[in-house]
Amino acid sequence: MLQTDPPRSPKDYLPTMYDLPSENPEEPGLPDEFHLLQPRLLAETFLPPDYLSEDTFTGSDLNLYYDVRHTGWYERPDWFGVVGISRLYEQRDLRLSYVTWQEGVDPMVVVELLSPGTEREDLGQTLRDVDQPPTKWEVYERILRIPYYIVFNRYNDELQVFRLEGGSYHIFEATPPRFWFEELRLGLGLWEGTYQGIERHWLRWFDALGNWIPTPLERQVDLVEQERQRTEEERQRSERLIAQLRSLGIEPDL
Repeated sequence: MLQTDPPRSPKDYLPTMYDLPSENPEEPGLPDEFHLLQPRLLAETFLPPDYLSEDTFTGSDLNLYYDVRHTGWYERPDWFGVVGISRLYEQRDLRLSYVTWQEGVDPMVVVELLSPGTEREDLGQTLRDVDQPPTKWEVYERILRIPYYIVFNRYNDELQVFRLEGGSYHIFEATPPRFWFEELRLGLGLWEGTYQGIERHWLRWFDALGNWIPTPLERQVDLVEQERQRTEEERQRSERLIAQLRSLGIEPDL
């Protein structure tokens, strides 16, 4: 390809999400129920206060293309969050995949839900042949330089958070396992509760006051409860007023 002056942007000549495959039918296995529910809870509670909802994007089991030299290479995180980007691709379309050279913004945080078959890869304990694509750990740490990489083992509720420091990931220690991410002004921790009818430990975002961020359903329930309480308080005030009038010998016109 001839060099132009000024150089063309990669967005102008590299493949877009419309050109790249969004799934590989030859990949073994499908997400189990936990891999469906846990990312949904993360997405529902991922509300960075410095960004509007239309300026954040979360992906789950979505192809993440990362290398302009090898446009077919991708990872498929269980969940990732991006801030400072339109919820819709080019503000008009649902994403088929996330193509970093087209988007111009890399994820801020990635979550992998550890499975027995992926444990070594998720924790950066695998090596690759020189003619093979980089490992998941290498992509997140050295290529995309994602600030926070999170691994959660649902079998023993072990939560590991790695923070990018000096070009490499370092374990982020916290006891109890509640981690604060200053760039997002959000925290992530283990919440013991019921989601979608299932009671267990879940990964969930919390705010600066340490409060778990409610899901849309929880917010709706809270609004209904607030309205019920308001109606009950009005009823009690009316009953007290009626009692006061009657004590004065006045029969209220009901």
